[in-house]
Amino acid sequence: MTIGMKAPNFVAETTFGPLDFSCLKGKWVVFFSHPGDFTPVCTTEFIAFSQLAPYFAKKNVQLLGLSIDSNPSHLAWAYNIFISTGIQITFPIIADRDGKIAKLYGMIFPDVSTTETVRTVYIIDDKQVIRAILNYPMTNGRNIPEILRLVEAIQTSDKEKVATPANWCPGQPIVVPSPKTYSELLERVKCPHGLKCIDWYLCYKNKNYL
Repeated sequence: MTIGMKAPNFVAETTFGPLDFSCLKGKWVVFFSHPGDFTPVCTTEFIAFSQLAPYFAKKNVQLLGLSIDSNPSHLAWAYNIFISTGIQITFPIIADRDGKIAKLYGMIFPDVSTTETVRTVYIIDDKQVIRAILNYPMTNGRNIPEILRLVEAIQTSDKEKVATPANWCPGQPIVVPSPKTYSELLERVKCPHGLKCIDWYLCYKNKNYL
């Protein structure tokens, strides 16, 4: 699986009923795997995803979890989280007992485990194209705000035809594309109105996006 390729379709059983992945076209998807239900780090991640779920929803993002556990296990775990914390898991969790979907999406790393998924994240756009891939070890939980930030950065780049600099957060200046020709370079060194340039190839602009 690589950035830019079409996300492969699948049909699965989830805690929200049957899911045909192709039916999610038109929404962005954060598709992520976790090693197992009723485990401490995974529980903290699902709580964190649930707490930020409304913010993902505002960006037209569907959260979708997966592990090689049964649907009854997922249901019992989600209910246990609710009983213990009062937090509802408001997104589907895929039951993948045979590991078919996990293998399809490269979520199993044989050198780590052949029976559990690592913490993989796919950011998939509304055309079902893979836009970003993140892999974390089993021992370390993901930074969920960073995943949301990356979604917002990609959406901003798509809409505004710009790039985002290191450590960018929504509302901060974005980076305009570098000149492609010498004549464009000569125009850029004049630092056109609205741009703040460090040099001809690195210019920022302020904008209210999304």
